[in-house]
Amino acid sequence: MIRVENRAIVDDDAELVTAVRKGDLRSFETLVEKYRNRMFTLVYRILGDYDDAAEVTQDAFVAAWKALKTFRGDSLFSTWLTRIAVNLSRNRLRQTRTRSSREAYSLDEPIPGCEECRHCEPPSEGPSVQEVLERQEVRKRVQECINGLEPGFREVLVLRDVEEFSYGEIGGMLGLAEGTVKSRISRARDAIRGCLKRVLGEM
Repeated sequence: MIRVENRAIVDDDAELVTAVRKGDLRSFETLVEKYRNRMFTLVYRILGDYDDAAEVTQDAFVAAWKALKTFRGDSLFSTWLTRIAVNLSRNRLRQTRTRSSREAYSLDEPIPGCEECRHCEPPSEGPSVQEVLERQEVRKRVQECINGLEPGFREVLVLRDVEEFSYGEIGGMLGLAEGTVKSRISRARDAIRGCLKRVLGEM
């Protein structure tokens, strides 16, 4: 997904936010329609569960509605909304962590079976006659690999590679130094490459 936010879009959001503050519910509904799919994709990538993602996405808009009077416009509305969605996703991950039997990959040690994963590239998807089915399976496996990341690494990877926020924007959202963001993204990408090499090799 390419994140494009030109002046017209920014001004449009600002006008909608101003209208909402004046009590215009329809303007908020417009913002919800505008960002619902984007926020769901973000939250789903972080949580890896459809039902949880749908619930957290709804909660994010409810939280935004309640807090909109405190939005000062120092950042884009979409960035502010993303921060809310990420924080709620973090909370949900904490709540569900004890229910999950999946162990997160340790990013401080080499990934088993892929000690040189910086040089690993995902293999081809296979014969063209099975292209559609295999692409669906690849998407499923990619999400499984993302789910296996530790939450702090999962967040920065999704914000950078899915939402295409800058390192500085991500650092501002998560309260991290830019160098820390870059380091986590590098480790997360290495882990994903190693995971994909392993799981796609089984297909």
